[in-house]
Amino acid sequence: MNYIGQVWRPPSEASSLIIQATVGCSHNHCRFCSMYKQKAFFIRPVDDIVKDLKEMRILTSYVPKIFLADGDALVIKTDDLIIILDIIKQLYPECTSITCYASPRSIKNKSETDLKKLNHSNLKMVYMGLESGDDLVLSHINKGATAHEIITAGNKIRKSGIKLSVTAISGLGGTSQWKAHAIHTAYALSTMKPEYIGLLTLNLQPGSSLYKDVQSGIFNLMNPIQIASETRLLLSYIDSDGSIFRANHSSNYVNLAGTLNTDIPKMIRKLDAALTGQLPFRPEEMRDL
Repeated sequence: MNYIGQVWRPPSEASSLIIQATVGCSHNHCRFCSMYKQKAFFIRPVDDIVKDLKEMRILTSYVPKIFLADGDALVIKTDDLIIILDIIKQLYPECTSITCYASPRSIKNKSETDLKKLNHSNLKMVYMGLESGDDLVLSHINKGATAHEIITAGNKIRKSGIKLSVTAISGLGGTSQWKAHAIHTAYALSTMKPEYIGLLTLNLQPGSSLYKDVQSGIFNLMNPIQIASETRLLLSYIDSDGSIFRANHSSNYVNLAGTLNTDIPKMIRKLDAALTGQLPFRPEEMRDL
């Protein structure tokens, strides 16, 4: 199996078999992101994907989870995606979970019937980037969708029976927009109530255009104390009972984990400990994506 370019996958898919269904990201214009800049997006032929699945079946004895990479496998035509999912079911009967990234646009372009068919064919969860619930921030980072459009896409996924994992990014509003970013992101997450919420912290790489804004002084990065204050504000506004919340990525200054809404007080206490100097922040040199 020849994988094109660097592999990018959610942290929770570390033990999954990764099959490249698309190359790159269908949008690939988010200004904070440098992940897929060396790849031109295209959908791989179904026959090539099936060939990879057959080759990996020979090499693997037990595969409980499969992640369809790269950045937006849901963009594949529904009939083709069902062929891929059905082949997985035939070749990997022990596989209980198939997941992929999905963009708000690819979700919008799928009918509710399409999504239910995909769920029936064992597509168990999609990962969608909210990034921010604030439209000014979304416009600045060139997300390609408004908060309302992203919320609508998330609710559409949940209605289909497919589980939803949503990612947001602390610090994405910078020092000027942090309050609106925190409050509106909390609102968006509360409206979708996804099964999983992942909160990363902005960690710009030289290949991203937002990095250039920092260098020129247009965008001001937030320090660990400001990030902790922003996260505290988000948690004080969020209402997404039952969502599993994780902010334990290497980019985060303070590791947080819990189930909403029950564990909100516990996580706020941990942030308060960091804000008062009782708990150290992760060193900058350890924040590697």
